This record gives sequence, C-alpha cells and structure tokens, in this order.
Amino acid sequence: MNILWGIIGILVTFGLAWIASTDRKLAFSKWKNIALLIVLQIVFTWIIFATTIGQTVVEKLAFVFGKLLEHAGVGVAFVFGPMVSVDEGGFAFVFFFNVLLPIIVISALIGILQYLRILPLIIHGLGLVLSKITGMAFIESYNGAASMFLGQSEVFISLKNQIPLLGEKRLYTLSAQAMSSISLSMVAAYMTLLEPQYVIAAIVLNLLSVYIIVHIINPYTVPAEENYTAEENNPDKGKSFFQILGDYITQGGIIAVIVGAMLIGFIALISILNNLFLLIPGLELSFQDILGYIFMPIAFVMGIPWAEAQQAGLLMATKLVTNEFVAMENFQSIKEGLSPRTQAMVSVFLVSFANFGSIGIIVGTVKGLHDASGNMIAKFGMKLVYGATLVSILSAVIIGFFVS
Repeated sequence: MNILWGIIGILVTFGLAWIASTDRKLAFSKWKNIALLIVLQIVFTWIIFATTIGQTVVEKLAFVFGKLLEHAGVGVAFVFGPMVSVDEGGFAFVFFFNVLLPIIVISALIGILQYLRILPLIIHGLGLVLSKITGMAFIESYNGAASMFLGQSEVFISLKNQIPLLGEKRLYTLSAQAMSSISLSMVAAYMTLLEPQYVIAAIVLNLLSVYIIVHIINPYTVPAEENYTAEENNPDKGKSFFQILGDYITQGGIIAVIVGAMLIGFIALISILNNLFLLIPGLELSFQDILGYIFMPIAFVMGIPWAEAQQAGLLMATKLVTNEFVAMENFQSIKEGLSPRTQAMVSVFLVSFANFGSIGIIVGTVKGLHDASGNMIAKFGMKLVYGATLVSILSAVIIGFFVS
C-alpha cells in the first residue's frame, strides 16, 4: 500500500508542477534526467533506512552533532550561568539555549572549513558530479551543492560575478535551490527537534528533488557559450584565520538572535489569530485548524492517512506561512499521536527554507549584488514558493516508501 500511495504522490506532485510549467514540451524531454534522479533518491533512501551501513552513518553523524551540542552547552552555560541548569547530559531544554545558540558553534566550524579550503573543494567536486547527473549547466549544479552547506544569502554571494549574467529562468533555479535547502549551521538545531535520520535524508532528497521539480516547472537549455564556470568569489580572501573565525561566530550569533526574534513574533501572532477566530460566533476552529483543513487534501494525496491529514496539513501550512522552526516546535506537541510513517513524512517536509519569508531574504540578498536580478526574482516570488513547496512534498513522498 505504501508503494501505491508513493506512486500516487509522485504523480500528483508532477502534475502540480506540470500545471505551472513554462514549457511543457521541453519538460517532457527531460524525462530521462527525472527518472534517473528518482531512482537515485530511492536508492539513497533505501541505503539510509534499510542497510547497516546507512544506519551506521546516520548514527555517527548524529553522534558528532550531539557532541557539538554538548560543547556548545558548555559555552552557553558559562555565559548565562544560573539561567542554565547544567547536568550530566548537558543542560535543561530551553529553546534559545539548546537550539539557537549552538548555531554559533556550527557557524564557527564552517568558517574554519572555509579558511582551510576544505568546504569550497567539496562544493566544487559535488557540483561537477551533479552536472553529469542532472544534465544542467555547471552554475546550477554548483549552486545545488553549495545550497547544502551555505545559507540562503551566502550561496548567492559565492556567485556574485555570475548573477548579472543570468536570465530569469536560471535565476529561478538558483532561488529554488536556495529555498529548498538548509544551511549546515542549522543541522544541529534541527536534530534537537527531529529525528537525525530524517534531517539527513531530507538534505540529500531536497538536493535531488529540486532538480526534478525545476526540470518540470522551469525547463530550459543553456547554450555552450553561457555555461559559465563558478569562479569563486571569496569574501574572506586576505583575512587572517582569527578574522574569519570572528566573522563566522558573529554571523552565527546574528542568525540565532534573528531566528529567535522571528519565532517570538510569529508564535505570538498565531496565538492572537487563533483566539480571534475562536471569538467568531458558531466557529469552533482556530486559525491553525483552518490552515490544517486547507492543506488536508495535499497531505492525503502524499500518502498520509486521512485521520492524520488535518494535523499534518496544519504543520505544513504553519511552515509555509511562518517558518520551519515554528512548525517543528508545534510538531513536538502532536507527534506522539501520529503514526511513524506520518512522523517521517512530516519531518522531511519541514526541513527546508520554503516559506513566504524566504522570498524577502533571497530578493534582498540578490538586489544587494545586482539590483535588476533582484527585481526579476521578486516578480516570480509566489511561483518560487510554490516550486519549493513541491520539492518538500516530493521528498516527503519518497520517504513514505520506506517507513511503515
């Protein structure tokens, strides 16, 4: 039955992308690339969930990030003192301390990898491999790899010399990749709220899913003379080790504070809306309940049981209108009432930056690099969220094949 629902989910996702396609005939010609990417997703997910090697890799990665969180806890406890209750396992769970502040430590490690030239080497190598698999130009392949490690802003900065040379279709692909990914600095934070295996699976599945959706919704071919190389734009060039380390630590702190501020604002506003809706005579539904019912059919065709589709739809809608952290926090209070398969699919769906707020982040970043390109992205902002949401849906559907 899982296989049947998975096939239905894939076909429905393809259909939703097909409806919004800019060139359906050209999209159909990409079927070989799409089929290969689907096969790779299924093979990867099988390795992660059905083999000893895959499970061992997940356990090792979870262990590493767990240790990083422990060490981050030592730093947090030193700064905040009695506000943090330290014990053998780290410290008592407080969202800001346990989830957000460790971002600073991960960001510092990213800075070290950048300084040692390790991360750029990995990104370029993976970009070359992806260009062979996806059939897309190197810029798109490089950007897909970079989006797995860098934030929505940093990934565009790494291509600042190429951005002015790209047209609308190629900018859509780059933006969809940025919105469908997460940054490496967020991985540990997500692992405190979701099962590590689903976070790891989502990172790779989203990487491949975005190429599938883009092949359908935004197909194009790149002339040989426009297949630019990703000349590295290194904003850290000439800086000393401690300058780079300080910059990345500062960036991590800024991210932690910004996310914290957004969570306070979004959660408070949702609470206000929930109460306002409950004041309407005869209406016994909150704002979030209504969102859940709107997304309920989508959750159902993904393969989530009808009895759980409203709650799953609520989480999906919450992520879309707020951000993934708000949805993940809500997920904690209801996940025990959901089946393991629904938990897996929802978890994978939540791991990305696909929400309305990301439009502003991407447009603002690109406008800062090249004003005309930023304005171009702003024009297809809603379609960008639509495509990135389909990426999350497709990744969640693939997971559904392997969790019962």
